[in-house]
Amino acid sequence: MRSARRRGYRLHVRSLSRAAVTTLTLALLAATGSASAHAGVADGGDSYFPEDGNRGIDVQSYRIADAYDFATGELSGHTSLTVRATEALSVLDLDLLLPASAVTIDGEPATFSRPDQHELRITPAHPIARGASFTVSVTYAGRPGTVCWQGECDWLADATEVTTMNEPHMAAWWFPADDTPVDAATMDISVTAPADKTVIANGRQVSRTVDGPLATTRWVARDAMAPYLAFFTAGDYRVERGVSHGLPWLVGVSNALPAGERAASMRLMRKTPAITHWLARRLGPYPFETVGGVTTSFDPGFALENQTRPTYPALHGERTTTVVHEIAHQWFGDSVRLARWRDVWLNEGFATFMESYWAERHGGPSAREVLHREYARTLAPFWSTRVAAPGARGLWTRQVYQRGGLTLEALRVRVGDRAFWRIMRGWARTRAGQAVTTAEFERYAARVAGDDLGGFFRAWLHTPHRPARTAANGLIG
Repeated sequence: MRSARRRGYRLHVRSLSRAAVTTLTLALLAATGSASAHAGVADGGDSYFPEDGNRGIDVQSYRIADAYDFATGELSGHTSLTVRATEALSVLDLDLLLPASAVTIDGEPATFSRPDQHELRITPAHPIARGASFTVSVTYAGRPGTVCWQGECDWLADATEVTTMNEPHMAAWWFPADDTPVDAATMDISVTAPADKTVIANGRQVSRTVDGPLATTRWVARDAMAPYLAFFTAGDYRVERGVSHGLPWLVGVSNALPAGERAASMRLMRKTPAITHWLARRLGPYPFETVGGVTTSFDPGFALENQTRPTYPALHGERTTTVVHEIAHQWFGDSVRLARWRDVWLNEGFATFMESYWAERHGGPSAREVLHREYARTLAPFWSTRVAAPGARGLWTRQVYQRGGLTLEALRVRVGDRAFWRIMRGWARTRAGQAVTTAEFERYAARVAGDDLGGFFRAWLHTPHRPARTAANGLIG
C-alpha cells in the first residue's frame, strides 16, 4: 500500500505521456524479407502507464549487482535478466532511467539506444525466435537522486542511508526491468556498500563478503515478484530475526531515528510474525518463504508492501493496523498481483478490509459498524469515483482504499460470513502467483457464493454514486 498514512492515500499527480511507437524497424524488416522477426514494443499494455513494461518478453529472473557510493550518490551496476521471447524479436526494450554503457545478449555485444529517458532499446546481433530463452546483461551507472520521470522523483537517500521504496515505479531507478506487475520474476540482489552499513533486501540473505572498506551483501527471493516490489536499503540498522510457527522472519529499524522512535518502531516490527500467523489462519498459508519489515529513517508519507519485507517510515502511536495492512498485501497485491493498475482496489481494498477485520477482532468497532458509519457520513465526493477504474491520478485516493474495503464488508453481509471467507481464502489460493482483474474476482465471488452478484458489484465498484441502501447491496441485513 502506498499512502499518506499507510492507510496512506497517495496523491501523486502525473502528466502521462504515451511513448511514441515507431514503425521504421518493421518497415525495414519487411523490405529485407525478415517480417517474421518483430520489433519489441515499449508498451506493456497498461492504459494508465503505457510506457511501463514491454511487449514480446517474459522475464524469468533478475540477477542484480549494484554498488552505491554515499559520497557521490552514484549507483553503478550490472544486471542479468533471463528472458523468454513471447514473440519473434528484432529489438526489445527494457525500462531503465540510468545511463547504460554496455549490453550483451547471451554474451554477445548488442547495440542499444535511448528513444526516451525511460526506455533502453536493445538490438540483438541476430533476431530472436519466439519461445527462445536468452540472457540480457546490462551495465549502467548514474545518480538516481537527480532523476525524475513523469513528475516522480522516487529516490530516497541521504549521506548515511538509502532505501528504494515506491509504486507504481521504482525499479527503473536502480536496475533495468520489464516494469509491469504482469511480468513477475525471481530476484537475486547483491549490493556493495561501505562495510559499516547493513544491507537488507527481499527474501533471505545468503552471503556477505567484506573486501577492505566495502562489503557485498546478497539476498535471494525464490518466489517471483513484480519489479516494483523489489527493494534494498543500506544504512545503520538494528536487526532482529527468528522463526515463528516455522516461518523465518527478519526485521530492521534504522538507528538514524531518535531513540524513542527506534524503540517504538522495533516494538511494532516485532509484531510482524504474530500478525502474519493471525492472517494466515484466515487467508490460508502465508505465500512466501520468509517475512519481516524494515523501518527506515525516511518519511515518504507511506509504507509499502515490498515482497517478504515491507518498508515503513517511523509510525507514531504504535500503528499496528499499518503492519496488518502491509502483511495482508503479501497475499493480496504480491502473491495475487495486478494485471493492470486500474484494478488497484484488489490490492488496497483487500488490505484495508483486513485492517478493519483486525480491529473488529481486537476490541475495535466491527467492520459492519465501519460500513454503516462511513455510508451514513461520507459526502458526495467520496462516492464519485468508479473504484474499478479510478483513473491514473485516482489510484491512491481514499475512495479506492476505503470504498474498496467497504465493498468487501458489504459482500460479507450480502453472501454471509461463511461464504465470504471461502471467497477470500479461495481467491488467495487459486490465484496465487497470477495477475488478475476485477472482472475475474467478480466471476469468482459469484461462483463460490452461488449468487448473481452483478448488480452488487456494479453498485459498489463501477458506479460513481452511493450504492442504494438495499439488502442486495449488503447494506441491510
